Amino acid sequence: MKFHELNEREVEKALNTDFSAGLTEADVKNRRKQYGLNELEEGEKQSALLLFFSQFKDFMVLVLLAATLISGLLGEYIDAIAIIAIVIVNGFLGFFQERKAEKSLQALKELSAPQVQVLRDGEWVKIPSKELVVGDLVKFTSGDRIGADVRLIEARSLEIEESALTGESLPVQKKTSKLTSSNLGIGDLENMAFMGTMVTRGSGVGVVVAIGMKTAMGQIADLLQNAETMETPLQRRLEQLGKILITAALILTVLVVLVGVLQGHDLYTMFLAGVSLAVAAIPEGLPAIVTVALSLGVQRMIKNNAIVRKLPAVETLGCASVICSDKTGTMTQNKMTVTHLWSSGTVWKVDGVGYNPRGSFYRNENEIDIKDEKALQQMLMFGMLCNHAEVKKKDEDFIVDGDPTEGALLVAAMKAGYNRNQLLTQFEIINEFPFDSVRKMMTVVVKDQNGRQFIVTKGAPDVLANVSESILWDGKRQLLSKDMQNQVQEAINDLASQALRTIAIGFKEVPAKTVILDEKEAEKDLTFIGLQGMIDPPRPEVKQAVKECKEAGIKTVMITGDHVITAKAIATQLGILTKGSKVLDGKALSEMSVEELEEVVDDVSVFARVSPEHKLKIVKALQNRGHIVAMTGDGVNDAPAIKAADIGVAMGITGTDVAKEASALVLLDDNFATIKAAIKEGRNIYENIRKFIRYLLASNVGEILVMLFAMLLALPLPLVPIQILWVNLVTDGLPAMALGLDKPEDDVMKRKPRSPKEGVFARGLGWKVVSRGFLIGIVTLIAFMITYYQDTENLVYAQTIAFATLVMAQLIHVFDCRSEKSVFSRNPFGNKYLVWAVISSVILMLIVIYYPPLQPIFHTVPVELRDWFLVVGLASVPTFLLAGSFLMRKTK
Repeated sequence: MKFHELNEREVEKALNTDFSAGLTEADVKNRRKQYGLNELEEGEKQSALLLFFSQFKDFMVLVLLAATLISGLLGEYIDAIAIIAIVIVNGFLGFFQERKAEKSLQALKELSAPQVQVLRDGEWVKIPSKELVVGDLVKFTSGDRIGADVRLIEARSLEIEESALTGESLPVQKKTSKLTSSNLGIGDLENMAFMGTMVTRGSGVGVVVAIGMKTAMGQIADLLQNAETMETPLQRRLEQLGKILITAALILTVLVVLVGVLQGHDLYTMFLAGVSLAVAAIPEGLPAIVTVALSLGVQRMIKNNAIVRKLPAVETLGCASVICSDKTGTMTQNKMTVTHLWSSGTVWKVDGVGYNPRGSFYRNENEIDIKDEKALQQMLMFGMLCNHAEVKKKDEDFIVDGDPTEGALLVAAMKAGYNRNQLLTQFEIINEFPFDSVRKMMTVVVKDQNGRQFIVTKGAPDVLANVSESILWDGKRQLLSKDMQNQVQEAINDLASQALRTIAIGFKEVPAKTVILDEKEAEKDLTFIGLQGMIDPPRPEVKQAVKECKEAGIKTVMITGDHVITAKAIATQLGILTKGSKVLDGKALSEMSVEELEEVVDDVSVFARVSPEHKLKIVKALQNRGHIVAMTGDGVNDAPAIKAADIGVAMGITGTDVAKEASALVLLDDNFATIKAAIKEGRNIYENIRKFIRYLLASNVGEILVMLFAMLLALPLPLVPIQILWVNLVTDGLPAMALGLDKPEDDVMKRKPRSPKEGVFARGLGWKVVSRGFLIGIVTLIAFMITYYQDTENLVYAQTIAFATLVMAQLIHVFDCRSEKSVFSRNPFGNKYLVWAVISSVILMLIVIYYPPLQPIFHTVPVELRDWFLVVGLASVPTFLLAGSFLMRKTK
C-alpha cells in the first residue's frame, strides 16, 4: 500500500492498530507468525569447500592440470609438482577474495537499530528492533536510528539524515500530512521514515508499515543478493587464450605424431615428441605471472590510497569507458560550506575548504578586510549566535557536531575571526525558540554587556522577509518597500540558480526589560540583514581528474539523490555537464524501460533524484551499450549497482561497510582523483600483461617451430623434452615476471579505452607473436643444423647449441616486448628488474651447460668459446631485423 497517500485515520484503519494504546501482546504474536522477524534475510551460502573447488573451474586452470598430467607422463615429476603448486596457490587466492566479498548482508544487518521504543498495551517499552511487527507505534528522537519503515504520525522539528539510502547530502525535514503526488522517489516521501536512517534533529512518532525484507533497506538487500557479478575482461581474455592454446596443443600433438610415423620414426618416440610440443604450447607460468603482476599493481595502488579487494579489478578499471560516480562525498566534500553572502545589494564570496575555519572574503574578485564591512560582520556574528553546532578538530581535520547547515554558518563566522565562546561572554542568551518545519525559523533572545536586548532570527529567506518590516541597507535601517522586497527576491533567485541553499538572518532591538515568551511576538517586525548561500562544494582536485579522464576517452556520469538544480550546478562546475549532454531525473527514469534508457544513455551526463533500482538500471543500460562501467559510491543505496558494475569503487572514509564489501576497489581518501591514478595503473598492468603474453607465446612458438621444422626436414630432434620444460619454467618465467613491473609508457593516458570485445591478440599482437616466434625458431634451427652437420656423431653438442641459441634469442627478444613500437623506442635499461632477470636467466643457462652434475639430466655438454659467437650472433637476428624494419617504415 502507498501509506504516504493516506491520512492518519486511514493508516490506522488499514493496519488495524490503535494509535493511543499500540498493539496488544496477542496482536504481536499473531503478526509475528504472519510477517516473521524484522531482520534481513541472507541468501543460500555456498559451503567453504564448494567455494574452494569452484576456483578450479577456470579454463586456464584446466589447461594447467592437463600440463601436469603430461609432465607426469614424461616422468618430469618436479615440473608436475611445480605446476600443481601454482594451481593451488591461485585457488587459495581466489577463495579468500570471495570469502571476504560475501560480508555485504552482514554489514547491512548491522545498520538496523539494535533497540527501539515501542507502544505496547498502552505503555512505552524498549525492545530489540528485530521484534517489531507491522502496526507497532515507535517513537524516536535526535541520535536514534530508525528500526523499520514507518509512516509518521507526529513530527516535532523532525529531520532525518537519509544519505546512505538516497544519496541526498542534507537531512530531510519531515511532516505528517498525506502526499498526493504520484511516482515519488524515496527522497520525496516526507511523511515516511526508513530503516537504517538517522534522526539528526527533533523527535517523532510513527507506525511501522514494513519490516525486514519488505523495507526499503530490505529491497536493497534483495537487489544485492540477486545482482550479477560480472566476469572481468581479463578473465574473459585469459579464458579465450586458454582455449586457443589447448586447441593448438592438441593439433600439434596429432600433427607431429603423424608426420614422424610417416617418416619412419617409432610411435612411442613420436608420441613423446608430440607431448613435448604440447607442453611447449602451454605457458605454465602464465596464471602465476598474471597473479603476481596484479598483486604488485595492488601494492603500488595502496601507495596511491586505493585498496583492491578483487585482483582482476585492477585491470578492469584500466579499460573502463564510463565512470558512474555518486556526487555526495565522492565528487563533493560532504561538508556544507557558505560560499556566497548578500546584503545591501552586495555579493561577497568566501573561500576555504570544508569545515576548516580558515578562509578569505572577496568582493568583485578582490579580497576585502572584514573589519570594513559592518553589515557583513553583523550577519556572520548573528549567524554564530543563533546556532547550536560545534566545530571540532579531529586528526588534522575539522568536523561539525550538529546540523550541517548550522555548521556552515558557524565556520563562515569563524573565517571572519569570531569565536563562539568569546561571543557568549559579550551576549547572554535569555530565551530560545527552536526551529520547526512549520515556522521554518529559529530565534534567540540575547542581551549584550550594556543591557541592550536583541532578537536574532535565522530561517528560510522568503518566510523571514515576510515577517520583516525593515532592511539594513548601507549600514542604515530602511523600510522594506516593494522595490526592496523585489531586490531581496532577485538575490534569493540568483543564489538558488547557483544551487545554493540560502539562509536569511534578521534581528530587532527590544526594550531591555521586555520578556518575550511567544515566538509570534518575537518573529515579527524584524530588520532583514542579508543572506548566506551554502552548498556542499566540489573537491578542488576533481575537476582536473574529470578532465584527464575525458582525455583518456572515459566519460564521467554523475548519479545522485540530490535535486536536479544542485546536481546540474555541481556537474557544470566540474566539467561533467557540457553542451549537448542531458540530465535525467528519477521520475523520468521510472517511466523508462532498460531498452528505452539504452537509446539515450550515451547522451546523459547527470542522473538526479535516483533510487537504488534506478542505479542498477543505469549500469545495465550502459553495459548493454557495450561500456565497461565503473560505479563509485559510499551509501547503502549504492551497493547493488556497485556489485553489478564491471568494477565497483567504494569510499573508504565516508563509505558504509555495505558499499565497501560489495566493491572491488576502496578509495582510502574518498577522492575521485584517486580513481584517475588507479585507471592509469590499471591500463599499465594490462599493457604489461600483454607484454609478457607476447613474450611467452613468441618464445613458445619458436620452440614449437624449431621442433616441427626439424621433423619435416627429417632431422633429429633439436631439443629434448626436459630442455623445453626448463625453458618454459625458468628462462621464460623470470623475464616475464619482470615485464609485469614495467613503468607505463608516456601516452598511456592519452589513448582511448580498449574495446571490451578486444581479443588477446588485438592490435597486431598475434602477428608479432607469430613473426617473432618464427624468427626465433628459424635461427635456433640454423644453429642446430650448422653444428650438427659439422659433426653428425655429436648430436648432444648440436642440441646444446640449439638450447643456448633458443634461450639467448628469447632473452634478447624480451627487450623488444617492452614497447608496441620497437626495441629502440624505450631505454633498454629503464626496467632494472628486467635487466637482473635476464642476467639471472643467463647464469642459470650457463650452470645447466657447464655444471657436470646437471649435464646428464638436461642432456647438455660444455660449449666452446668460438661457438658462443654463433649462438649470440644468430640469437640477435630476430630483434635487430624487426627493429631495422620498424626504423625503415618510420623513415618513409
